[in-house]
Amino acid sequence: MERKPVHVSMFSGGASSAYVAYNMVQTHGKENTILFFTNTLWEDEDNYRFMDEVAEYIGLEITERMDGRTPEEVFYDSRFLGNSRLAKCSEELKVYQTIVFLEELRDVHNLEPILYFGIGPHEKHRADNLKDFYEHNPIEPIETRFPMIDTFKSDFDIKSIIENEWGIKLPRMYDLGFSHANCAGRCVRGGYEHYKHLYQVWPHQYLKQEEMEERFRKHFEKNVSILKKDGKPYTLKEYREQILEKLNQDEKHIELRELVKEDGHIPCVCTFS
Repeated sequence: MERKPVHVSMFSGGASSAYVAYNMVQTHGKENTILFFTNTLWEDEDNYRFMDEVAEYIGLEITERMDGRTPEEVFYDSRFLGNSRLAKCSEELKVYQTIVFLEELRDVHNLEPILYFGIGPHEKHRADNLKDFYEHNPIEPIETRFPMIDTFKSDFDIKSIIENEWGIKLPRMYDLGFSHANCAGRCVRGGYEHYKHLYQVWPHQYLKQEEMEERFRKHFEKNVSILKKDGKPYTLKEYREQILEKLNQDEKHIELRELVKEDGHIPCVCTFS
């Protein structure tokens, strides 16, 4: 029996994925759409407020899946500290949960999922990676769509539409200067620039991540870190004490630029969803 298509918005809690979800519902109808969210349990509380208000505005309940572990617990279970090059937390808490849910749609409900992502033209490489990943899903290929790249050809201000036309305040992480709202600023895929910004605008979150890193190092007696310097571990504690705490007194732009060359270009985003 042929499966009925169902349109699944990969709802991240950001502005772009919210607008894509809205457009998806307008195009295909509520009865043919799903608002899907994978919860890492590290999200900022204001993200949940934003997602609930968006879901109410577009008239869809959020379908949520979670592993039950935090990223830190995944690091302990895998005995591997996530970093800017490899993040097991994304694989376990987002990708795996997504694949299980999609196969449930197929096997239990006889639905064929089509995934929608809020990725823009400036991140086309991410879209290419996602498309390739889901095309080579080991069970069956899964179609992916990227409306911000393929459908909306003109440039428009999504954030303004959400706040001024929908009447929904954006997640506070945008006000704090973050380009996305992943894991309340604690994304291990962040580079030097990301953690510099986190320290400057949300220092208690930086210290949470620093303490998490120190706990892992002590527990496993391993010299590992989220960041790297000269190909070697460079802890958040070292970064704070050697660079960040001195920036207010003496802006060491040259030294910071040298660090950013090594690691700062890596985007702070989850790998596949």
